[in-house]
Amino acid sequence: MPKPLTILLLLTALATARAQDIHFSQVDANPLLLNPAYAGFYDGAGRFGVIYRNQWASVSTPFQTFAITGEMALWRNNTATQGFSIGASVFSDHAGTLHYGTTSAHLSFAYYLALNRQRNNFISLGLEGGYAQSGFDPTLAVMDDPNELFLTQQVSYPLLAAGAAWYYQPSGDLHTKVGLSIRNINQPNITYLGADNTRLLRRYSLFARAEYRHWQTWSFMPVVLFQMQGEYRELVYGADIKWYLVENGHHQFGLRAGLAYRQADALIANLLIEYDAFLFNFCYDANISGLAAASRTIGAFELGIVYRLSKSSKKTKALKCTPY
Repeated sequence: MPKPLTILLLLTALATARAQDIHFSQVDANPLLLNPAYAGFYDGAGRFGVIYRNQWASVSTPFQTFAITGEMALWRNNTATQGFSIGASVFSDHAGTLHYGTTSAHLSFAYYLALNRQRNNFISLGLEGGYAQSGFDPTLAVMDDPNELFLTQQVSYPLLAAGAAWYYQPSGDLHTKVGLSIRNINQPNITYLGADNTRLLRRYSLFARAEYRHWQTWSFMPVVLFQMQGEYRELVYGADIKWYLVENGHHQFGLRAGLAYRQADALIANLLIEYDAFLFNFCYDANISGLAAASRTIGAFELGIVYRLSKSSKKTKALKCTPY
């Protein structure tokens, strides 16, 4: 079989496999990556983050994923019972000798509303629009005939997403948040052969996190994430322990460590350091899937930094308390 045809078939298979979204194992250190309804949905003036992921470096040319996010409040009423927020994110994901990958940019808008006068029960609704480009570099391919050309090297497409989130603090010891989102509502076509058969399927995500702080210096934080995209399913569940080492009006210093299980795929170890306005997050995937022998159990490394702008000088605030 001629090499150009082989490469095209491989690209078609890769595009089909990659008809799934970019994702990270840092489940909610940067919530905007999960759900557009989380844009600005926290007690603060703004939040900005970067995250880097390196996956399967021991198997082949690794998947390298990079994301930048930013979000801030546009408007809040005097009692902080409702408001509008905006968020933006940029993703870049590449892998393989042909640098096959995707670059995308997204803009999110969210509206939140308090469901009671105590301001311990909130709902948020979010919409997101984006534009992406996927492709590869044909100059890196080895060709039998240098004059032969690829049919298509780049595809561009819009993306639409929506989400809802709920936050509830029934007591001073416990607060919870739950989110549901739908991405790729428009299911864009990303084929390289001109056929209408390689669509980026809708991705449905359900997320829940709680923090129980009955103790003075530490808390328990269980988490569950379920995602569905076409025939693919992802279920992640686990828990973190957070230690509050310094907590006063001028400084905050805390450590959070946890372990989660991505069903039939990986064990995920997570370490987060909170220092004043900064969050530093390190995540490691230990691969336990069928690729474990080839990968030597190495799945992925992730590094993330989040910076949070200080709260408003007003006495009222958007949310009474949030995990981050």
